Amino acid sequence: MDKISIVVSCLNEEDSIPLFYKEIKKVSNSMKNVTFEIIFVDDGSTDNTLSIIKSLRDEDKSVRYISFSRNFGKEAAMYAGLKASTGDYVTVMDADLQDPPKLIPKMYEYLTKEDYDIVGTRRVTRKGEPVIRSMFARLFYKIINSMSDIEMVSGARDFRLMKRYVVDSILSMKEYNRYSKGLFSFVGFKTKWLEYDNIKRVAGKTKWSFIKLFKYAIEGILSFTIKPLELPLFIGFIMELITIIMFIINIINKFNISLFYNISLLILFISGLLFICLGIISLYIAKDYLEDKNRPIYIIKEMDGKYEKK
Repeated sequence: MDKISIVVSCLNEEDSIPLFYKEIKKVSNSMKNVTFEIIFVDDGSTDNTLSIIKSLRDEDKSVRYISFSRNFGKEAAMYAGLKASTGDYVTVMDADLQDPPKLIPKMYEYLTKEDYDIVGTRRVTRKGEPVIRSMFARLFYKIINSMSDIEMVSGARDFRLMKRYVVDSILSMKEYNRYSKGLFSFVGFKTKWLEYDNIKRVAGKTKWSFIKLFKYAIEGILSFTIKPLELPLFIGFIMELITIIMFIINIINKFNISLFYNISLLILFISGLLFICLGIISLYIAKDYLEDKNRPIYIIKEMDGKYEKK
């Protein structure tokens, strides 16, 4: 029998987990020739998330869990869950049911009956999301696809069912600064996309504020393109062109424009651009600095009732 591993990263999801588990059990009970394991990764929750997960494990041995020593972030939680998974097929899901479990049988069917390595999901609408967030999300995909050598599908979710060798290829990339959407695209493989309308959370509140999403977008850009490092060279040429044009204008006006004003404006303009360029370079250096430290991506406090560290 094939085995499907479901990796669920959790941060303060005490209200969502029972509802999520109920829906997953409906799906698993309907798939008679497949066994399931559900791996909850508690990413440093401060509510009763871990207690609820443990109570589910007491009743159902197909439930497993990993508890971090603190909050390491969703990327670390997904990596830990993928590493702990033992299934022939593995999927990553959110506990808030924005990733519909009812799609799993169809995803499994595509992987077993057709020539696909991954079945991914993407939202075709963002109904229910704030307009500003939706606008910036669409803008992000346009920017990163114009700058990166790999294509990232707009609206793509982390929710995807992958064959074992796909998961192994993702786990082979042990970088500290992780951006899974980019890693999923980087490894390649033949992918089938299932589309669905946006689904609201069943309970709780989103942990992704606009600032966190913005930082996550910056992480994605820095992780999968070096185009920003080419920006200083481009800006340098533009600055030289502007300087020449301003000098020609001054000659035409017989230097009637205040020289002090021109010099002050030029210094201010150049200084601002230099700070922008230095900031971009600093971000890349900071990422390299964190990678060189070789710190663990996460630290486990408890796993399936046992205590250990990784």
